[in-house]
Amino acid sequence: MTRLALFGAGGKMGVRLSRNLVKAEFEVLPVEVSEAGRARLKEAVDWDCVPQDEALAEAEVVVLAVPDTAIGAVARKIVDHLRPGTMLVCLDAAGPHAGHLPERADITYFVTHPCHPPIFHDLATHEERMDRFGGVAAPQGVVNVLMQGPEEHYALGDRVARAIFAPVSQTYRVTLDQLAMLEPGLSETVCASLLDVMREAMDECVARGVPKEAARDFLLGHMNILAAVIFEEQPGVFSDACNKAIEFGKPVLMKDDWKRVFDPEEIAASIRRIT
Repeated sequence: MTRLALFGAGGKMGVRLSRNLVKAEFEVLPVEVSEAGRARLKEAVDWDCVPQDEALAEAEVVVLAVPDTAIGAVARKIVDHLRPGTMLVCLDAAGPHAGHLPERADITYFVTHPCHPPIFHDLATHEERMDRFGGVAAPQGVVNVLMQGPEEHYALGDRVARAIFAPVSQTYRVTLDQLAMLEPGLSETVCASLLDVMREAMDECVARGVPKEAARDFLLGHMNILAAVIFEEQPGVFSDACNKAIEFGKPVLMKDDWKRVFDPEEIAASIRRIT
């Protein structure tokens, strides 16, 4: 059984992963520095933490369930204690893309990140439909990067990803630059920003006299059908009036050069701000 050290096991993300790892075929060595975190982990999965040195001496895989801003500091602290061939797993592209992982050629760096359950689905149970974050009941995709290390280690990293983010519908292999393009570029800089604008637009309608319940119902319903057509989830075409509104609306809402957010230098600048 593969020995997996989980750093930050008692944190918010660490506990989520622990609830899945307790069901997986790994021997887990949980590491948590805070007393509150250790208590939280004990309550969640009845695990006792092990000393950091013991975990590092025995682990074949080390998962860093720590904030992006701490990745570099934690990695620098532990990297010299890893045995050759050990896999270090990060849960986000930001730290690795920013160059925060120390150079060491004889270990593997693997990055994995969940897609989260999709808006369009055929989920049957209430528990599945309510699992919007993923990792509990609703299947989700996962994106993986073998940043460095032998090719045969990809299968091990994929197995770790499928365990910590279970249930997993499928995994996708990308490069580190491509994952950084997906997050923060696509998911946060573009998607989160535009969704925040939609919420502001709804609030503006309410401020101008539309009942809040009516505005919310109207917006979310239109988001559903418009997205289904735009993303080819179902066949359909927009009305001439809708197409005309898009034609005139996009220049008002979007700068002509907005796609530069995907330029490598813009992605790098965004990651520097995050980390």
